[in-house]
Amino acid sequence: MALEVEHKFLLANDSWRNEVDHAVHYKQGYLSGSPLSSVRVRISDRHAWLNIKSATIGTSRQEFEYEIPLADANTILDDLCHKPLVEKMRHFVHHHGHVWEIDEFMGDNAGLIVAEVELSQIGESFAKPAWLGAEVTDDLRYYNNNLTKNPYKNWNK
Repeated sequence: MALEVEHKFLLANDSWRNEVDHAVHYKQGYLSGSPLSSVRVRISDRHAWLNIKSATIGTSRQEFEYEIPLADANTILDDLCHKPLVEKMRHFVHHHGHVWEIDEFMGDNAGLIVAEVELSQIGESFAKPAWLGAEVTDDLRYYNNNLTKNPYKNWNK
């Protein structure tokens, strides 16, 4: 069983942009959401994946991911996924032995920027960069599957 351990944060400022190693554009959609799991299809460049995550809230949850043909992924995104799709530019920043993934959302979620750090085990310590803001790991609004149901443009900010 695969276990994802991650923390999710808002950003305090834009100084992280000076530390970006590289970035990747993602487009993803959700096939289903149940009390137990979410099923996602994601594409980037010439690759696509099917991803299944447990609906557990917090720093750890089960995750399974499998590469699928790009043509299949495009058809699934166009015909089978809930709308709106989630589009984002993911920026990768290395900081004190960890890789931070900073998602800058587009479309209906434009204006939302969230940083995540994935850890190898529950309770692992990590250095918090100066540009890091409040932790939102336990806030359901920031989960990508919820951004299709309640896009950032609809939030009372």
